[in-house]
Amino acid sequence: MRKGHTIEKNNFINGAYVITLGIVISKILGIVYVIPFYAIIGEKGGALYGYAYTVYLLFMSFSSAGIPLSLSKIVSQYQALGYYNAKKRVFLLGKKIAFLLGCFCFIVLLIFAPSIARMIVGDLSGGNSVSDVAFVIRIVASAFLFVPVLSIYRGYFEGHRFMAMPSFSQVLEQIVRIIVIIFGSFLTLKIFHLSVTAAVGVAVFGATIGAIVAYLYLLYKKYQNKNKFNEKIRPVNEPIITNKQILKKIIICAIPFILIDVFKSFYNYIDMVTVVQGLVNYANFDIVEAESIMSMLSTWAAKFNMILLSVSTGIIVSLIPNLTQSVVKDDKKDINKKINQAFSILLFFTLPMTLGISFLSKAIWNVFYGINNYGPSVLSYYIFVGFLIGLFTSAVSIIQVFEDYKTVILSLAVGVILKFLLNNNLIVAFYKMGVPAYYGVITSSIIGYLVTFVVCLVILHYKYGINYENLIKNLFDIISGTSFMAITLFIVKLFLPVVSNIRVFNIFIILLYTVVGVFAYLMFCYKNGVIKRIFGNKIDFIKNNKS
Repeated sequence: MRKGHTIEKNNFINGAYVITLGIVISKILGIVYVIPFYAIIGEKGGALYGYAYTVYLLFMSFSSAGIPLSLSKIVSQYQALGYYNAKKRVFLLGKKIAFLLGCFCFIVLLIFAPSIARMIVGDLSGGNSVSDVAFVIRIVASAFLFVPVLSIYRGYFEGHRFMAMPSFSQVLEQIVRIIVIIFGSFLTLKIFHLSVTAAVGVAVFGATIGAIVAYLYLLYKKYQNKNKFNEKIRPVNEPIITNKQILKKIIICAIPFILIDVFKSFYNYIDMVTVVQGLVNYANFDIVEAESIMSMLSTWAAKFNMILLSVSTGIIVSLIPNLTQSVVKDDKKDINKKINQAFSILLFFTLPMTLGISFLSKAIWNVFYGINNYGPSVLSYYIFVGFLIGLFTSAVSIIQVFEDYKTVILSLAVGVILKFLLNNNLIVAFYKMGVPAYYGVITSSIIGYLVTFVVCLVILHYKYGINYENLIKNLFDIISGTSFMAITLFIVKLFLPVVSNIRVFNIFIILLYTVVGVFAYLMFCYKNGVIKRIFGNKIDFIKNNKS
C-alpha cells in the first residue's frame, strides 16, 4: 500500500484526542456559521430552523444514534476475540438495519409532518404557521436516507480504533453543510427573494448534502485501506455465529445507546411543546418573545453547549472500544483506571470552559447575535446544561458497556420524568419569585440530568466496584484551578469591561479574557500536578501508538 494511505490504531488517550479534536472543530464551525445565518434569517427563521432540527435529532435517535457505538463495541469485541468473519457480517447487517430504519423515519416524517407541526405550534398565531413547520420537517427528512448508513461506517472505523478518518469525515460533513446553509439561505432570500420558510428549507437540506459527501469520503477510505480492516492479529478457531445471533446482539447493544439520545431528545421535545405556551400562559410573555426564547434554547444558546458535548463525545467514542476490550479480558484494574481517567479528562476540560462561557456570555452573545434582552441571560445559565449532559452521557455510556440495561433505562427515565413534571411548575415558581421564568425550564433540565448522572455513579461503585478515589482527588484540584481562573478573571474585570456595545470590540474582549483564563487555569493545574496525574508523564498529542 502506498505511503500516506495507511491508517493507524489509537489507544484510549490518543483516540480521545483525535476524535475530540475533530468534533471540536466541527462544533466550532457549527457556531461560527450562526453569525451570518442569524443575520440572514432572523429570530423567526431561527425558531423555525430550531423546530426542524429538534425533530430531526429526535428521529435520528431512533434511526442511527445507537448503532455506530454498538457497532464499534461489537467490532472491537470480536476483533479482540479473533472472530474476523463475524466482525465483517456485523458491518453488513449494521448497514442494512441503518438503511431500513432511515427509510422508515423518512416516510413517517413525510406523512406525519403536519401533525407534528400542530403539536409544536398549536393554535398560537403571530409566529411560524403549521404549514411552515411541516415544510421544513419534510425537507430535513431527506437526511435520513444517508446519515444512518454514514454512521455505520464511522462505527466500523472506530471499532478498529481507527479514529482519524471518521473524525475528519465529521469536519468535512460540517463544512459542506455550512456552505449550503449560508450560501443557500442567502441566495434564496437576497437573490431570488423567496420566503424565510424557503430559506430555512434550503438550510436544513444542508444536513443531507453534508452526509452524502462524508459518506463518499469514508467509502473511499475504507476501500483504500481494505488490508488494514482484513488484518488478523491472531489465529483462533472461530465459533459458528449465525446472522440471527449477530442481529440480536446489534439490537441489544444498540437499544441503550439509542435510548440515551432518545431521552436527551425528549428533554428538547418537552421544551418545544411546553416552553412557548408556558411562557405565554403563565409568565405574561407575548408569542414573539416566547418563540425567541425557545429558539435560544433549541438553537442559538444550544450551539455553545455543543462545544462542551464535543469533548464528552470524543472521550466516549474512544473509550467504548478500549473499555470493551478490558471488560472482555476482565481486567478490573484497567477498567477502573479508564473510567476514572475518562471522567477526569472530561471535567478537566469542560468545567473551566463552562464557567468561562458563562462569565463572557454578554460579550459572546453580542458578537454572534447582536444585542438582545434575553440572550446573554439564557446563555449564562444554559451552558451548565451542556456541562451536565456531557457527564450524564459519559456515565450512561459506561454503564452500557457492562450491559446493565435496566440501570440505563431506569436512570434515563427518572431524569425525563423529573423534567416533564418540573418544566411548567418551575416556570410558574420562578416567575412568582421574580426570577426570569425561562430559568425554570433550564433548572428542570439541570435537575433531570444531574439525577441520572448520580444514579449511574452509585451503580458503578456498588455493583461494579469502581473506586472514585483518584477522580475525587482530581476533581478537587480541577475545582481549585477553575476557582483560581475565576478569581483571576474577576480581577481583570476591575480594569477591563466584560462587554462592549461595539460588536467588534467584544471579539478582543473575549480573546483577552480567554488567554488570561486559560493561562491561569493551566498554570495552576500544572503546579498542583493534576495534569500529570490525568494525562501521565508523557502526553503524546501527535504520535499514534499501537496498543
